[in-house]
Amino acid sequence: MASLTVHFGDNLPILETLPDGLADLIYIDPPFNTGKIQRRARIAAVRDEAGDRTGFQGRRYRTVKLDASEFNDVFDDYLLFLEPRLAQARRLLKNGGSLFLHIDCREAHYCKVLLDRMFGRGSFMNEIVWAYDYGGRPRRRWPAKHDTIFWYARDPRQYQFHLAECDRIPYMAPALAGPAKAARGKTPTDVWWHTIVSPTGREKTGYPTQKPRGIVDRIVKVHSRPGDMLLDFFAGSGTLGEAALAHGRNCVLIDNNPEAIRVMRRRFAGRDVKWIGWTS
Repeated sequence: MASLTVHFGDNLPILETLPDGLADLIYIDPPFNTGKIQRRARIAAVRDEAGDRTGFQGRRYRTVKLDASEFNDVFDDYLLFLEPRLAQARRLLKNGGSLFLHIDCREAHYCKVLLDRMFGRGSFMNEIVWAYDYGGRPRRRWPAKHDTIFWYARDPRQYQFHLAECDRIPYMAPALAGPAKAARGKTPTDVWWHTIVSPTGREKTGYPTQKPRGIVDRIVKVHSRPGDMLLDFFAGSGTLGEAALAHGRNCVLIDNNPEAIRVMRRRFAGRDVKWIGWTS
């Protein structure tokens, strides 16, 4: 049976206590250094004939704000913050393990140079672009609608890549592919088109930076095996932990934001989870 452990606290001293070669797969989605306080409110629609929105068959609903979460995403020296944590990630990876760093355009190029120096340029495997189409469209520049996920192998001579486990995507021109291929679909490239977590969907936890299961599931299934150990030390809403449990992997999550822990407590309610450092 897969196990899940969640640590509450500063990830660096916690990482320093973990044993060498712990993890087969590390996925991290650190703060993006946006220079802002990241906030997200959870809302619900309540049936109300005097409500502010119209739903199915003309029924009226009222929007109710449930709660809000936030965290500070401002760093004077982002790489100074990130470097010792990436050093720990490299130490904690098994020889056949992989690191996935999820970031956006503000810091991606700096992170790439840092990772090349720490892991070696030969350990760089892919730059994955997660492209989506949601949100506002500024009128003075091209809308930013993608994130970057860097994949580095601890040892580029040995790593896990189980392509047969990958979900398949539709052909853009199925008639040209032929009926058999069109029915089977094709494997993705390094550009992953996937919607964000729907603001009104069942997957939504209300955490500001929650990433969709579809993206994380793909990484988990292709780059690890059942029974492997996964690690996310910027756990946020706990998506890696949920994906790990769903696919029979073990997982360690770390976060220092009390709201992240509260979100994960709700998300993993009824699961056998070991909570460390959290007393509420």
